[in-house]
Amino acid sequence: MRASRRMFFGLVCALLAVATLAGCTIGGAGGGGGAAGTTPAPPPTSDARITVTPGPDTPVNPTDPVAVTVEKGTLTDVVMTNPEGEKVEGVMTPDRISWKTTEPLGYAKKYTIKATAVDAKGLTTDITKTVSTLTPSNKTKLYFETTGGGAMRDGATYGVGMVIVAHFDEPIEDKAAAQKTLTVTTSPHVDGAWNWVSDSAAHWRPKDFYAPGTKVTVDAKLYGVDVGGGMYGQEDESISFTIGDAHISVADDNTKMVTVKNNGQVVRTMPTSMGMGGTQTINGQTLSFWTQPGTYTVLGKANPVVMDSSTYGLPINSRLGYKESINWATRISNDGIYLHALASTMWAQGNTDTSHGCLNLSPVNAEWFYNFSRIGDVVKVINTGGSPLQLWQNGDWSVPWDTWVAGSAV
Repeated sequence: MRASRRMFFGLVCALLAVATLAGCTIGGAGGGGGAAGTTPAPPPTSDARITVTPGPDTPVNPTDPVAVTVEKGTLTDVVMTNPEGEKVEGVMTPDRISWKTTEPLGYAKKYTIKATAVDAKGLTTDITKTVSTLTPSNKTKLYFETTGGGAMRDGATYGVGMVIVAHFDEPIEDKAAAQKTLTVTTSPHVDGAWNWVSDSAAHWRPKDFYAPGTKVTVDAKLYGVDVGGGMYGQEDESISFTIGDAHISVADDNTKMVTVKNNGQVVRTMPTSMGMGGTQTINGQTLSFWTQPGTYTVLGKANPVVMDSSTYGLPINSRLGYKESINWATRISNDGIYLHALASTMWAQGNTDTSHGCLNLSPVNAEWFYNFSRIGDVVKVINTGGSPLQLWQNGDWSVPWDTWVAGSAV
């Protein structure tokens, strides 16, 4: 009985072992082992493909647009931000296939673009990209000035001989590139031209005097423009002004009279005493005492102005030196020629030249002319001795037109 029981339990154990082995074999062929070794199917991806132009390795000119486009889908959102986190303005096409910036960017900055698109199956994709703007080696700022160096004022009224000065604060290497950014628009139309008088200044004047009432707008689309040597324009500039009545005065040394016209009509005749003539050499510098012939324009006014002969090389304590306060002074040259009051020479006004070059007037006439004049008014000096008025002295209108046009860089 005991032996039989041992045999029974042995048989049971053997059967259990076979069953266990069979179970392992069946399980391996079935679901348990197979689930652990199979790779899950990847999630579906969007067919939409987003592109940003230019790429991250191409520095963009800040005036050029940055574009985001999509293929096989439509854009649902595009956000571009500057380094400070501020949003850059842009516009999306109606079909939502592309987006581009609508405002200029800054120099030497990195911008972040985040865009999302969806394909025809409704599956979305998104990207985050950066674009960088170019870094100039230097920048130049432009100022609109008078030929006397003063700032032109937007909305002002100027005389019929007004000359526009585009003054760059750096020497310009590529003058043609710089000049192409400058546009002068007039109504009615006026023929005019730029003339580069130095490496940092170009002057614009009409072929003939403006007509009274002419509207003038000057634009400089300088920002983002390489003007040579890796120097770019710092910013755009614009100014508009109006031309007033035609104030044209003629100072005739034969008659020693200044005849003033307003729109062609004589409104005043003023006796004057002009430059005494001759020259004097002091410390190797030759000084002229002529009122040089030429076409001047009014540059500014002061009441009073301190006139100091030492500023142009004539010592105050010399025989012809002076330093005194002068009233009702209207300046017409860059080297100190004025129409001004000087009561002490009224005996000479109309008959004798006694000045160092200025046009002496009576106090009454000088005050009237001071109040009558505006910047850009024309003053012609004729029949005097000495060398002709030079461009640097405020002689833009003394330059022949063909010579003037030849000074253009375009």
